[in-house]
Amino acid sequence: MSTFEDRENAFENKFAHDAQMQFKAEARRNKLLGLWAAELMGKSGDEAEAYAKEVIKSDFQEAGDDDVLRKVAGDLSGKASDDEIRQKMTELMSAAKAQLMDEA
Repeated sequence: MSTFEDRENAFENKFAHDAQMQFKAEARRNKLLGLWAAELMGKSGDEAEAYAKEVIKSDFQEAGDDDVLRKVAGDLSGKASDDEIRQKMTELMSAAKAQLMDEA
């Protein structure tokens, strides 16, 4: 194999790895967001875990974070503004990435 092909394969592998890590980080963030929202709604234990799974599933409706935001904002019924939820999503993305790095 030529050096060019080796570099090409390395870039493709890195791209695939980065995409997979981004997917895992978003799923982890959504779980953490679901647990946070569940707490605001007074849910705990298995009920909170089940709600977090609903939030994770809501991310598959469309590209981007708007589907997750709509789900959580609708369920919180005014207990947190859209801006507060977005801020929490940003904060939890950092936490999710850190957790994944610790697991690696």
